This record gives sequence, C-alpha cells and structure tokens, in this order.
Amino acid sequence: MHYVYILQSKRDNSYYVGSTGDLQRRLKEHNNGGKKFTTTKRPYVIAWYCAFKNKERAIEFEKYLKQGSGFAFARKRLV
Repeated sequence: MHYVYILQSKRDNSYYVGSTGDLQRRLKEHNNGGKKFTTTKRPYVIAWYCAFKNKERAIEFEKYLKQGSGFAFARKRLV
C-alpha cells in the first residue's frame, strides 16, 4: 500500500501534504526533524490519509492536492 497524507502542525495549524509507503515511519520522521521543510512547524498529527494499491496513482493524487483546485478540495472536503 501507498499512502497520501495531510499532516497538521500543532504549532500553527498549517497543513503539509505528502505520500509514503509507511505512514507511521514518515510521521515520526517529520516529528523528529528529519525533513527540512517541516522541521520548524513540529509537532504534527495526521489530519487525513488515503491508501492506494498503486504507487503511481498515489503520487498523482498527492500532486493534485498540491495544486490550486486540489488544495481547495482538500481544505473543503478532507480536513
């Protein structure tokens, strides 16, 4: 399985969208400062996630959520 996820910062309530094959490991990496982009807004909680059988479809959906209409969709419908 491959996951698309939205994390919410407990510091400023901002969101981060990503994808991974191991959701719990990835959350730990974000919260331990292992990822440059998310280091300053730790700690994070999982606000939403979706599982995909196909990695390519997961990556496509992640890209969609990071674009204008996908960003609006995520904020209105998912979180």
